[in-house]
Amino acid sequence: MEENFWEQLKRPFFALAPMDDVTDYPFRTMLARHGKPDVLWTEFVSADGLLHPEGRQALLPKLEFDPETERPIVAQLFSASPEKMRQAAYLIADLGFDGVDINMGCPDKAINKQGAGAALIQDPTLAKEIIIAAKEGVTSHHRPIPVSVKTRIGWNRDELETWIPELLSVSPAAIAVHARTRKEMSLVPARWDRIARAVEIAKGTGVLIIGNGDVTDLADGRAKAKETGVDGVMLGRAALGNPWVFNARKRDIIVEEKLSALAEHAKLFEQFYGEGHRFDVMRKFAKAYVGGFDHAKELRIALMNSKNAADTELIVSKFLVSVGADVRLSMAI
Repeated sequence: MEENFWEQLKRPFFALAPMDDVTDYPFRTMLARHGKPDVLWTEFVSADGLLHPEGRQALLPKLEFDPETERPIVAQLFSASPEKMRQAAYLIADLGFDGVDINMGCPDKAINKQGAGAALIQDPTLAKEIIIAAKEGVTSHHRPIPVSVKTRIGWNRDELETWIPELLSVSPAAIAVHARTRKEMSLVPARWDRIARAVEIAKGTGVLIIGNGDVTDLADGRAKAKETGVDGVMLGRAALGNPWVFNARKRDIIVEEKLSALAEHAKLFEQFYGEGHRFDVMRKFAKAYVGGFDHAKELRIALMNSKNAADTELIVSKFLVSVGADVRLSMAI
């Protein structure tokens, strides 16, 4: 029988939105330590790549997780091949994940050119075959897990009225709806009225609807959930530089705490990837941590020259000494 963790969650639940090159092991560890969401998501991973010996070796770090602190955790896959999705979904169950999610919303041109991501909105028949294949893959495992989908409201235009029923016809456990089209990327405000409509369409099917797009914090998410009736809410960009975003008990965060978290994140990043490896990626996280207080610009510039975690910690320490106590108490979020 399928182990469906979705059924155990209180409504509305809050989930981390999957973000490529963002929701990796160090990032999720920061959330697990400072304010864990109800559901965690990995970065998306190519199902096709996972089935290639060399590709699997390269991609498995994206699927690293701590079973003690990160559950429930969902692995997100993308593919345009039902057979490869079937095999990869089995592998995800074998790796111990609590769920597998199929990306049908990524707007990246390279992914779409493969027929994957948001391109599947244009081919509902193939999209359904892929969902069915994933369900067959996890069902064949001794520990079957639920299959969900993350998508958008359309390709070039709003196709919610026809697209959501297609997905519902093959009964995924949940559908996360990013309230924009692929064409719109994230350039226009998310249309939560369309998520409310998705809830109406899904009523009575047993499929959960998760809203995604422009959610700033838990209070905003609760308000949107009350207004639309969604089962869950996803936060993505709001978690950048703010590992407390899912922590309902954390109200005020002083500058010193935020910069200490940056140094902590840098250490986790280096421990996971190795010293010097990809540390330039860590700089984008640094930008997210540093803002909203006096002299932040100067600190950001200094951090862009950081080559490792020790550099980051030293730069942060020198900054806090140089600006004095005033900046330490100047920011509450």
